Amino acid sequence: MKKRLYIVLFGLAVLIPLGLLSGSPAWGEWDGAYYKKILGFIPKGIQNAKSLNAPLSDYTLGGTNSITGYYLSAFVGIAILFVLFFVLMKIFKARGKSEQSA
Repeated sequence: MKKRLYIVLFGLAVLIPLGLLSGSPAWGEWDGAYYKKILGFIPKGIQNAKSLNAPLSDYTLGGTNSITGYYLSAFVGIAILFVLFFVLMKIFKARGKSEQSA
């Protein structure tokens, strides 16, 4: 079961650059002009977010092209989520064992 899940996740990660072929922006990656067009205004949080610097801003890393950056961003994101859920699983298992022994 786990192996099948890993294969599916890897397959989805491989398909990620297909979004580059779309003429529309990805969900949640809208710029101020898109908000203005859809909502009629730009939310304050979006206006303030322009000053933030992301580690893989616009899915690029110095010296890489957009597709390489897309893949790198996908695999870094997947790795972060795996580590996060692994740590949470360990914490909850340890907490469950301590409650059973009490």
